[in-house]
Amino acid sequence: MKTLKMKTLRLTALFICIFCIACQKTGYMPTGSSKGTSSVNIFLTDDPSIVFDKVMLDITKVEIKVQDDSEARHESENETEVGVNDSHGSTSGGWMSVPIHPGIYDILKFRNGLDTLFASTTFESSKGLKKVRITLGTNNSVVLSGTSFPLTLKNNDNFIVVRIDETSVAINSGGLTNFWVDIDAGRSITLHGGNFELKPSVKVFSKEKSADIEGIVLPGNAGALVKAINGTDTATAKPEDSGEFKFIGLKAGTYTLIYHATANGYLDETVTGIIVNGKEDIQVPKVTLHL
Repeated sequence: MKTLKMKTLRLTALFICIFCIACQKTGYMPTGSSKGTSSVNIFLTDDPSIVFDKVMLDITKVEIKVQDDSEARHESENETEVGVNDSHGSTSGGWMSVPIHPGIYDILKFRNGLDTLFASTTFESSKGLKKVRITLGTNNSVVLSGTSFPLTLKNNDNFIVVRIDETSVAINSGGLTNFWVDIDAGRSITLHGGNFELKPSVKVFSKEKSADIEGIVLPGNAGALVKAINGTDTATAKPEDSGEFKFIGLKAGTYTLIYHATANGYLDETVTGIIVNGKEDIQVPKVTLHL
C-alpha cells in the first residue's frame, strides 16, 4: 500500500512539473495570472489627394506609447512638456517600438476603403494604449502628371504623433485592439517656395467607433470627385474607374455629399441629409451626372 501511494505521489509531482514547463514554453498561464498581455494591429489607409498620381512616404519607424495609471497621471500633469518631448522623438514615458517593414509606401494605394496591415505587437495588459508615433525618413516624393518631385518635411519635422483615445478607438484592454492610421494626403501637402512640402494631417480610428459611406457616381468621363461634409469636417473621395467610392472612419453626424464634375461639361450634384450614427455603413443610391 505504501509503495502504491509513493508511486501515485511521484506521478502527480511529475505531471505538475510537466504542466508548468509546458505553460512556460507555450506562453499559456492559468486563469488569475498577472502576466496578461494586450495586442494591437495597426492599419494604414488614406484620404486621397485629388492632385497627385502618387504620394511616396519614407516610413522608417512606428512606436506606440503604453502607460500604467501612474505614468498616465504624470503625463497629464505635465502635458505640454511631454507633448513637446514626444514630438521631438523622446523615447521616455512608455514609448515602445513596433516591428514593421521600413520602406517607401505609396499611400494613395490605400483609398476608397483599401488598407494594409502595417504593424502588430503586444504589451502588458496593465498598461493602456495612449499614442502612436510614425517616424519619416528623407526619401519622400510625389508624382504629378508622370513626373516625380521631392517632398520636403515642413520645419524638418519627421515625427507624426497622434493621441489615441476611446472617443475614436475602441480600446480592448487585455485583448486585441485594431485601429487605422488615416493620412490625409490632400491636406498634408502644399506648394511652398516652388517646392512641395509635407505637414501630415493624420487621424486614427477603429471600425467600432466610426462608419463608412459608399456609393457609385456615373458616368466615368465626368471625372467626378466626391466630398462628404459634416460641419467643419470634410473628406474627399476619388472614385475608381467603375465610379465606386468609399469614405471610411467617419464620425457620427449628418453629411452632405457633393459630386463635383471636373470634365466634359457635366453638372455638379448635391445630396443632403445623410445620417451617420457612427456604428454602421451607409450605402447611398447611385448618382448619374448630366450635361
